[in-house]
Amino acid sequence: MRKLKVAVAQFEPKDGDKAYNLAVIEKLTATAKEAGAEVISFHEMSVTAYTFFKNLNFDEVARLAESVPGGSSTQRLIKISKKYDIPILAGFAEIEDGKIYNTYVCVNNSGVIAKYRKIHPFISQYISAGTEYVVFDLKGWKCGILTCYDNNVIENVRATAILGAEIIFAPHVTMCTPSPMPGSGYVDGKLWQKRHVDPGPLRREFDGPKGRGWLMRWLPARAYDNGVYYVFTNPVGYDGEHLKNGNSMILDPFGTVLTEIKSFDNEIAVATVTSDKLTLAGGWRYKNARKPELYRDIIGAEHNSETKPIWLSE
Repeated sequence: MRKLKVAVAQFEPKDGDKAYNLAVIEKLTATAKEAGAEVISFHEMSVTAYTFFKNLNFDEVARLAESVPGGSSTQRLIKISKKYDIPILAGFAEIEDGKIYNTYVCVNNSGVIAKYRKIHPFISQYISAGTEYVVFDLKGWKCGILTCYDNNVIENVRATAILGAEIIFAPHVTMCTPSPMPGSGYVDGKLWQKRHVDPGPLRREFDGPKGRGWLMRWLPARAYDNGVYYVFTNPVGYDGEHLKNGNSMILDPFGTVLTEIKSFDNEIAVATVTSDKLTLAGGWRYKNARKPELYRDIIGAEHNSETKPIWLSE
């Protein structure tokens, strides 16, 4: 039976401050290594921060973007990975041939072993969409990546699982924004300021329908229906002007939460994933029971994609 000890992280990033964010990434990577983790995953655009990109012009976005693997952030992540002898997954803006992408990489001590470009970007009109799924080998496991909104489209998850992914890394910057779902909305910043002296009200907001309550409506289903492990990461505190609730977690193929961060601080959590659950869980049987001849043309029919969320339309 294969085993892998996986760490998820959460932290409060600083907008556009790569040096600071990479320093936090190194600190949490060291903590994960001390805890025995064999890989660590950070949230979407963790090197640059994310939400503030909606207010930037093209030149400002381009100045933050880098090449892969030659850019300084990728090289810094490789150095951190080599120093602590642990693969790292993290995200930032990538530029190639004049196009900019929301990119998430997996690096180890020898370089970049996977690169994924978000398929459903929306935070900036200057960020282009990725055009392919990614499945790669990591310490004897088949792994996929789907960034934030990409996980909302269930076909993306199924396609990645069918391509062989056993673990799906799901970096996010999400929750605590308005949507049509009852109970959703922003979290009052005053609660964040009082988090250490009166943590209860903030925890109730973060765990309620504005935060974890929404997440738990669909995230366990993605893991269960596809028979995969889900490695969900999310920032905590402010990303841009929006509060985010963290709750980074790892779910098994039964949709069970194996570990979760319930701290307001920069933190990690670790869980061991085991290969036996991949074939014991129902998702394995469901994938084998498919009859694609019935719906191949339906699923593949032409369709105009619309990604923009409610809160960005305000």
